[in-house]
Order: sequence, then C-alpha cells, then structure tokens
Amino acid sequence: MKLMECVPNFSEGRDKGILDAIAQSIRAVKNVVLLDVDPGADTNRTVFTMAGEPEAVVEAAFQAIKTAAELIDMRQHKGAHPRMGATDVCPFIPISDMTMEECAEYARKLGKRVGEELSIPVYLYENAASKPEWQNLAVVRSGEYEALPEKAKDPYWKPDFGPHAFNAKSGATAISAREFLIAYNINLNTRDKKKAHDIALSIRESGKAARDENGKMIRDKDGNKVMIPGIFSHCKAVGWYIDEYNRAQISINLTNYKITPPYAVLDKVRELASEMGIQVTGSELVGLLPKAALIEAGKHYLNKMNESTGIPEKMIMETAIQSMGLAELAPFDLDKKVIEYAIARKDSLSDLTVKGFCDLLSTDAPAPGGGSVAALCLAMSGALSAMVSNLTIGKKGYENVQEKALELAPQAQDIKERAIHCIDVDTDAFYSMMDAMRLPKKTEEEIAHRNAEIEKSTQGAINAPLSTLRISHEALLLAKEVAKIGNINALSDAGVAALTALAAAKAANFNVLINMAGVTDENYKTQTLAAASELIAKCCALAEEIEQDVATRLL
Repeated sequence: MKLMECVPNFSEGRDKGILDAIAQSIRAVKNVVLLDVDPGADTNRTVFTMAGEPEAVVEAAFQAIKTAAELIDMRQHKGAHPRMGATDVCPFIPISDMTMEECAEYARKLGKRVGEELSIPVYLYENAASKPEWQNLAVVRSGEYEALPEKAKDPYWKPDFGPHAFNAKSGATAISAREFLIAYNINLNTRDKKKAHDIALSIRESGKAARDENGKMIRDKDGNKVMIPGIFSHCKAVGWYIDEYNRAQISINLTNYKITPPYAVLDKVRELASEMGIQVTGSELVGLLPKAALIEAGKHYLNKMNESTGIPEKMIMETAIQSMGLAELAPFDLDKKVIEYAIARKDSLSDLTVKGFCDLLSTDAPAPGGGSVAALCLAMSGALSAMVSNLTIGKKGYENVQEKALELAPQAQDIKERAIHCIDVDTDAFYSMMDAMRLPKKTEEEIAHRNAEIEKSTQGAINAPLSTLRISHEALLLAKEVAKIGNINALSDAGVAALTALAAAKAANFNVLINMAGVTDENYKTQTLAAASELIAKCCALAEEIEQDVATRLL
C-alpha cells in the first residue's frame, strides 16, 4: 500500500486557536492521520506530522496551507527560526511502496495548486528542485521573509508556481520531496561526553579535523582545517551527556536510512566503543519510523544468526528491538513507534478474530463478501507455504535445499501480507461503489459526475479481486516450489497451500465477472477479461499439476 508522510512547518507556535484550526483542517480529510503537533513558543513555529494515502495527504496539506494563509499574518511574525512564509516548508516523504520521484511529483502538484488557488509564491527544493542550487533549502530561504520584496523584482527568483510578486500576508512557501530522517541515539556505559563525541566524530559524514603527531590541528595552505571524512554518509552525529539517564549518548540524525541504516551505524559504534573499552548498552529511536527500516534491521540480525527471515513481520521487528536494545530506556511499542501501525485503521477486517470474521460474514451486511474471502484463502495459502519452508530450514536430511528454503520462506510471508491487505481493499472498493451510487442526479452536471464516479468505483471493485487473482498465481508457483523441496512430513500442507490458492483464484475471478456488467469502458472490459481468463487458465493448470504430484507422493 502506498503511504506518504508530510511534515509542514507553520510560522506560528504560540496561538493555540490557530494551531487547532490547522489541525482540524488536516483531520477533516479522509485517509490521513495527524501523527504529531510540535509547537515551539521561542521559535514561533510548529511542526505538524501527518501520513496516509498520497492523494489524501496532498489534499490535507493544501487545506492546512490554506488555513494557515487565512489565519497567519507574516507582517506580525517574529521568531528565532528562519522562515519566509505562513507555511514555511512542506516536504513529502516516501514511507512505503513509493519512489522519491513520485513524492516529487506530488510536491509539484501541491505547489501548482497553492500557487494558482492561494496566490502564494512556491519554490521547490531538495529532490523536487527545479534548479540545482535550489536543492539547498538555505539558498531558497536566504534573506527570509524580509528579502521577499526584493526577490519579487529579480527574474532569478521567479517562483516555480504562483505569482512573481510579494505576498505580504502569507510570504512564500517551499515545497519538496525528501528522504525520511531518523533520529537515533546510542547509549554508552560511560558518563564521559568526550568519549562519546570522539566516536561521533569518527562516524559522522563531516568527519573530524586532522591532527599531527603532537595533536596540533593540520591546516591547508589557505589556513582551512584539513578534515578526515567520517565512516558514514548521510549521518550527522554528536556526543553528549544525558543527566536523566546518567550516561553519555551518541546522538545521530540519519538523513537517508536506505543508504546508512541504524543497524549499520550501531554495529560500527559497538566495534569502535569496544576498542576504547566502552560498552554499548542499548539504543533509542526518537519519534516514529517507517516499518521498512525496522524490518531491514531485523533481517540483518536474523541473517547473522543464519535464521529464517520468512517469519511474521512483527517477529522480525522484535528481533531488531532485542538486537539493538531499543527497549533499554523505555518500552518500545510497535503500534506507536512504527508509522504504518500508528496510522492503521481501527475497523480493519483483517484484525478480526476468525470467529468474528465468520460471524460478520454470515450476517446480512453487504460486506465482507466473496472478494474478501478470496483474499483470506490466499493469505492462508501464503502462510502454509511459509510454514513448510520454515519446517525445512535447519532440518536433518534437507541440507541441500537450505538456501532455497531460506529464499522461499520470506516470499511466502510477502504473499501472505499482500493478501491480508487485499481483504480490506476488496470491501473498501465495494463501499466506494455504493457511495458513488448514492450521489445526487438531479442536474446534468450531477448525472455526469455520478456516472464518472460509478465507472471509477466499479473498475476499482474489479481491480481489487484482479489483484487477488494475480497474487494467487504467484502463490501457486510458490506452492509448487515448496512442495518440491519441502519437508516431506509437511507435504500435505504444501498441497493445501496450492488448493487454497486455487480457491482464491476462482473466487476472485467470480468477483471480477460479477462487477464487469457495470463497466462502460469497453477497452478496459476487453483487456481485463482477457487478463483474468489467462490467469485462471494458468492457475488451474498449476493447481492440477501440484495436486497430482502431492497425491502421488502421499500414497
């Protein structure tokens, strides 16, 4: 599922009424969760953090910027933090299943709307920048709000969107796409701040000043300090003493965890600290982080132990928590610390008990229905393939297939997770179609809008089971591999994995077909029916092959 974060900074940190109004404008948008509001009275600035589906996040960001423009007057603003507008900066950050370029495109989309509808000059920076020098926010914001009247006269400062004019009330806004920043602290068993800072100098990108054998700082011919580069890129670090914890910490900002992940820094710090006779006692993640960062860490440590990574994602993350000592200073609650869990819906069908799901399914409620059941069957298929793979790993007599089993187990878990997501997607698609049916149809304009929404939602109600059908084909291919190399004592389970995947495929196809009657786009109908027919044929052939193989070997 595509998820995007947005962290707009507003030039107001003292007036609770204004901040509450901005917060309400965000909360009013569906499929967005406001995760945090962090006001600063001295800086007169507040950082909002929200996350959700990309289109919804863009809408929420626009509504927040609009509210800020209405309520904040930059002519009266004073604060310690650099700023140039009522909404000073508004970066988009990819969380899951998104590329940086997609975020940059959403930044451009928001910038265009802010410029056109609110008449606010918009400058794009970092990964959305239209000029290389504008990648640096400090350059874009140079001179701050007070410099805007002169910039409005300079062709170089023509904004990316909006009028090339001074907006006295709202100033200008910088919009961007950037990587997620992880604030990460490593705890040491010393109270010596200098020792912590020495390690920080070694790991941070900017490094440390070079010194000669007498400890004197080395300078170049122009008198500038000669720097020794640090070990990690995208890493800022400093050593400090925390009175509350009675220990020294290395405080770290990782500006691109995909290049420099926390676990890599931790492993190196453990090595450097050990050389100094210091022990790392644990570490601390400040704020929230994407699920992928914690899963990557968990898999790193599982691989070091030569254990399967094809286990449920929360078990992988628990491995990361234990291996990194993340719960040393305070409890580490995944539901509060992981963005995807923090914004997860509270009415998810996939969170119901088996009995609760079946009970709801058995009522006259219009959903869940066959599409969600198809996805549930698919999830169980993936889970069975993962189980058989894990029952093969480390078992005597299966030494020759260990590498393959270690490869198949996480693939099966991935199928399981995607299928579980499909359970709710299918029901949501049905309700979207019902909402479209209820739209007014009194005027020609209303009728046209209603028809367009019905077509869009009907295609959505087809695309949901079509996704289930596609994943079912993957599940059958996987079940075939698992049955071939898996623990013979679990051969019947591999066979059931194939049968449940086939049931999912056929059930999903029924849901494609029943909704197709409502489609008016003949090109979409032709292409989709052809794709579904091809997939079903492949699924049936695979399932028959696996069933015959398993049945023969069970006798």
